[in-house]
Amino acid sequence: MQVSESNNVKIYNLSTGKSLPEWLTERKRRALLKKNVDIKRRIELIQDFDMPGVSNTVRVSKDGNYVLATGIYKPRIKCFDVNNLSLKFERCFDSEAVTFEVLSDDYSKLVFLQCDRYLELHAAYGRYYRLRIPKFGRDMKYHPPSCDLFVVGASSDIYRLNLQRGQFMTPYSTEASEINKCVINPVHHLLACGTKEGRVEAWDPRAKERVGVLDCAFTCLNENKRLQGFPSVTALQFNGGVQMGVGTATGQILLYDIRSDKPFIVKDHMCDQPIKDLAFHYQQDLIYSLDESVLKIWNKNNGKLYTSIDSSIGFNNLCIVPNSGLFFMAQESTKIQTYFIPSLGPAPKWASFLDSLTEELQESTTETVYDDYKFVTKQELEALGLEHLIGSTVLRAYMHGYFLDVRLYKKAKSVADPFELEGYRKKKIKEAIEKQREGRVELYKLPAVNKQLALKIMSDQANAKKKKPESANLLQDNRFKALFHNPDFEVQTTAEEYRLLNPVLSNMDNGKATKKKMFGAVREVLPDDAEEIEEQNSSIASSDEASSDDEHTWSKEVKKQHRLIQKEQREKDRADERQQLAEEDAAKPLGAARGLKIIRPKVNKAPLGERVANETDSVKYNSVGNREMTFSTRKRRDNRVEESNKRHKEERKKVVRPAFGFKAKQKPRFNRRKS
Repeated sequence: MQVSESNNVKIYNLSTGKSLPEWLTERKRRALLKKNVDIKRRIELIQDFDMPGVSNTVRVSKDGNYVLATGIYKPRIKCFDVNNLSLKFERCFDSEAVTFEVLSDDYSKLVFLQCDRYLELHAAYGRYYRLRIPKFGRDMKYHPPSCDLFVVGASSDIYRLNLQRGQFMTPYSTEASEINKCVINPVHHLLACGTKEGRVEAWDPRAKERVGVLDCAFTCLNENKRLQGFPSVTALQFNGGVQMGVGTATGQILLYDIRSDKPFIVKDHMCDQPIKDLAFHYQQDLIYSLDESVLKIWNKNNGKLYTSIDSSIGFNNLCIVPNSGLFFMAQESTKIQTYFIPSLGPAPKWASFLDSLTEELQESTTETVYDDYKFVTKQELEALGLEHLIGSTVLRAYMHGYFLDVRLYKKAKSVADPFELEGYRKKKIKEAIEKQREGRVELYKLPAVNKQLALKIMSDQANAKKKKPESANLLQDNRFKALFHNPDFEVQTTAEEYRLLNPVLSNMDNGKATKKKMFGAVREVLPDDAEEIEEQNSSIASSDEASSDDEHTWSKEVKKQHRLIQKEQREKDRADERQQLAEEDAAKPLGAARGLKIIRPKVNKAPLGERVANETDSVKYNSVGNREMTFSTRKRRDNRVEESNKRHKEERKKVVRPAFGFKAKQKPRFNRRKS
């Protein structure tokens, strides 16, 4: 349970708190309930009071014993028995239910309007009948005297389904293009319909004709407020026989006496969101008005706000438990919110324990110990020499420390640290010295990133006579803070784009400096009277000459940088090729990596006697008995091969004749005949 206070009104949210996962076993649930204090202290007013995805509408039966709610996903209805505070039954639909009505005192007769143009009639055991309407429906109400079910939607007709006969009756034809809402007065049974055009049409079911039209959009447009959209009627509710509340799509609530065409109160939610639901308090002069983000409770006589409930999750529907301060709200979440405000009324009979619980919470008010107390840790307490006070009433234990009276803390601090005044005095002297230094020459500290750019900006600010606001505040502007602190924004001076663009930027700076120098020289030479006359001519001529020279200079610089970039690119490509070749050679065998052809030695398979006989010519025997071998490094060739080659060359010399004296003949052209 969460307790909040808005506009001095206590609001108890009974739906907050930790919930147990559904996949846990009963044994683990009981173990968690014993161990976890937060789960043990939570208040679960109705067990399983939630939906799998989103809850759409909530209703209380006429006898007050059952609470019914619809939601998704899958589309379903849940019925809760308040006497047992638990789920009674659950049914699923084929499509989502837009709204539903309780026809009997309990849950035995229900009718559901679904989003696919179907009406489903349910009995106590389940679905009884299903039929379809011509147009998509948006709202419906049951008229007990005639046993007619009125259905309105994306049509100008009000469909009448007589549940006694079981057939459709002649519909009521309105002047509207679409009807958003309908309501029946419980006193005189007048049917009121809110249209898309911002009108309320009243129909009498006894006479079966329209008895009045109320233009609410005209009143909203006359208000001194610029509306975001058209004020269509989105909510209607009667209070007694003559009072009626109208909610619009622009967030306004108009209260009418049906005997007058002008509202006596106009309340604006000031959030430009459609009003989804309206309800009147049964005893006090209060009105509940609900939109997507807030529920406001305010006085219907003067429009003064009583209290409000905000939520980050969108609200869908409001249901008030009769004659109590308890109400439910369906929202875009799994839980159905349950709120209790004791100042609006007592708790219902089936939840009477809420009264005693809220009374105990109001009586057990704890005094605030934060105003005149100082929080100190145990180490600070030992430094002050007050550790002997632990356990006494002077110290109040809180978390990892204690609360100590601030007067006692100051006295103990002055005793424990007598030189604190001297430190305070030195601090003030240092602050005074720093303040005097502000008038001196200020030294700029270069940032960690883009130091050259920061230095250039500082020099431009110092040299310029008229500071531009962009350059003056660039270093202090928070929008460009990352430019001088984040390394991702550092200017890459080695990039090709920067090197090609740098001569142009330097030329612009040089051009400005040249113009300033020439303009200063002209001011020194010219007399004071002729200065204004000759200023324009001299500046134009000098700027033209300087610009022509500068253009020639920076074009050379750009070409030079372009050549250097191309040269560096070629060297880089060559280095990449060399590295690639080296990697490929490293992967090959040793001989193949060096580009050599591996020559394996030939194995002589001749017998030993033949090999000795072949080597007798090269072996010589000395007188001493030693043998001497001679050999040649040249390759031995067969004499027959050499003689044949020599003869072939001589024959070629005789056959070859000089080629001069011959003319090339032109090749004949052949024309293809067309077939």
